[in-house]
Amino acid sequence: MAQLTAGAGLEAVRRRVQWALVVSQILGGLGVATAIALAAVLATEIGGSEAVAGLASTSSVVGTALLSLPFAALMAARGRRVGLTVAYAVAAVGGTVVVVAATLENFPLLLVGMAAFGAGSSANLQARFAAADLAEPARRGRAISTVVWATTIGAVLGPNVAAPAGRSVAGLGIPEAAGPFAWGTGVFVVAALLVHLMLRPDPLLTARALARAGAGAKGEETGGERSLRAGLAAVTASSSARVALVAIAGSHTVMVSVMVMTPVDLGGHGAGLELIGLVISGHITGMYAFSPVMGWLADRIGRLSVILLGVALLACATALAGTSNGNHAQSAAGLFLLGLGWSAGLVSGSALLTDSVPQPARAAVQGLSDLIMNSAAGVGGVLSGLVVAEAGYGWLNALAAALLIPVAAMALLPGRRSARAA
Repeated sequence: MAQLTAGAGLEAVRRRVQWALVVSQILGGLGVATAIALAAVLATEIGGSEAVAGLASTSSVVGTALLSLPFAALMAARGRRVGLTVAYAVAAVGGTVVVVAATLENFPLLLVGMAAFGAGSSANLQARFAAADLAEPARRGRAISTVVWATTIGAVLGPNVAAPAGRSVAGLGIPEAAGPFAWGTGVFVVAALLVHLMLRPDPLLTARALARAGAGAKGEETGGERSLRAGLAAVTASSSARVALVAIAGSHTVMVSVMVMTPVDLGGHGAGLELIGLVISGHITGMYAFSPVMGWLADRIGRLSVILLGVALLACATALAGTSNGNHAQSAAGLFLLGLGWSAGLVSGSALLTDSVPQPARAAVQGLSDLIMNSAAGVGGVLSGLVVAEAGYGWLNALAAALLIPVAAMALLPGRRSARAA
């Protein structure tokens, strides 16, 4: 440990950890994006109706949310390397189950496989916190944003690989729409092996050891300090942690709720599949490609300032998208800003959350954050369809914008000096 406290030794570990996380994030993003591109098609083929098409993606989102807590508990007890390895392994098992379900034409089994497949998204989300474990506080935003940015590569390549993946299983008795899940399974196996072999020393365990050394080695933390209950207590005790949680969950819910119904609105106004694909590609670019900028800003001008920037971008996005009324260029601009605002909220909120809680409780708090974020977005995604069906796409955007009010209010309230300092 004495060697790590030296600048050169610790910096070398940081570079090694970040490199391993970036590569695993590219693979994880590729595995998710390749398969999810045809999830609705596969569900329609097996379920026999377009009415059940959305259940596959919904099962994946639910799985991501529910698996966040056990993975966080595992990381709190055993470290990031074990937790991320197991998460990618569970995702690989889920992909295998999906392929089997597609071959047997078993729809309930398909939903079970999709829920387990959601572990891949859970691992990708937790990787951003692993990047923050050893980062200097003044560079924590940039460390998180670098790992988030790496998702861009896999997310862009994934949908383009889906068609060749489907054709590759021809003649094997596997439905073509299940081919991407077979490929996704292989990608997640590689990601699990990479993390297991390369994420050494474990960033979370190393950060804890450094914290103990810095505090005078007063003794081992107890297991309770790293429990999920302790994580909830840490959030309750920190006003800035509560701001961060609301910012992360609010930004993600607004983004998901508007994004999932935009293709429907575009199609209703005469847009073809190619145009819809371009709009969604622009949205994904906004989500990931500019995350390093958001990380730099979060470190330079403060976490709360970038959270408020995210609120402003999301408000502009909902205003543009909600009033587009068939103007495809305006819809595209709104979706791009929607991704950009999400990036600002996620990166700055994640950095603020890590800043705001004690080291022993961080893994538990971060898992709680992902549970809340994905649960809220899942509810938003389900309700968004009902809102559009009953009131229209414009009202959906108006209601999504209303969700930004508590985020802005909490960030602007006086007495947040500790959060601003962080």
